[in-house]
Amino acid sequence: MTAGNASIGNDRIRIDIAPDDGGRVAQITVEEIALLVALADAHEQSPLAWGSYPMVPWAGRIRHGRFRFDGEGYELPINFGAHAIHGVGFGTPWTVTRHDPDLIELEVALPSDARWPFGGTARQRIGVDGSSVRFELAAFAGERAMPASLGWHPWFRKPERLGFRPEAMYRRDDEHIAVDELVDVPPGPWDDCFVNEAPVELRIDGVDLRLQSGCRDWVVYDMPAHATCIEPQSAPPDAFNIRPNRVAPGEQLTVWFEIGVVTKR
Repeated sequence: MTAGNASIGNDRIRIDIAPDDGGRVAQITVEEIALLVALADAHEQSPLAWGSYPMVPWAGRIRHGRFRFDGEGYELPINFGAHAIHGVGFGTPWTVTRHDPDLIELEVALPSDARWPFGGTARQRIGVDGSSVRFELAAFAGERAMPASLGWHPWFRKPERLGFRPEAMYRRDDEHIAVDELVDVPPGPWDDCFVNEAPVELRIDGVDLRLQSGCRDWVVYDMPAHATCIEPQSAPPDAFNIRPNRVAPGEQLTVWFEIGVVTKR
């Protein structure tokens, strides 16, 4: 981890945060058990491939980086194959605005250039309370309205068990992007977005976890042998084309995500 990292927690849970590395959680440790893929263990040295990072001001892919908003066309830089993926927050240093033993708050100014022409601000709040960790992520519009879709991208070390009971799945097209059509959930492995309102259960090295969020759309990527990504999002991938959300000047979009430690063997 880089200089300037911060930690919060209690006698059971420790959260290591790397503000300079995209404001991400570098590691979650429960009684000496590491839950996330660390940078040193990532299978590629990419900011997309380790820890748990905020996806802001969009989550998942935007098809070819193109969308229309308030009657105008926009084109974002391509950073993953032929598409723009996971926003700009994961690659930008964040500023710590509050740091208590069990709570940290971070903030970043969103760009007003080709990477993201709308400006605005993003804020995170991460807190440990007993046996749970709560994440809050918000995007604030500045002087002009902007679209927004928010979420988290945790790289969990490969779980021994995954309890996931989604209601439906967004069909994925030939460009590997979700479209606005729900289908039955097929057997895994997956790299897909699902409609899910039930807790998600994981067991990692004997630690039982329960994941919950106010988000209804969840991406699960469990194809790698070393990790499983479980990503609550405020909208499906390509949200600016499928389900645009307009944040008016001075307003905000806020989402939350909780990881609860149920038991440890």
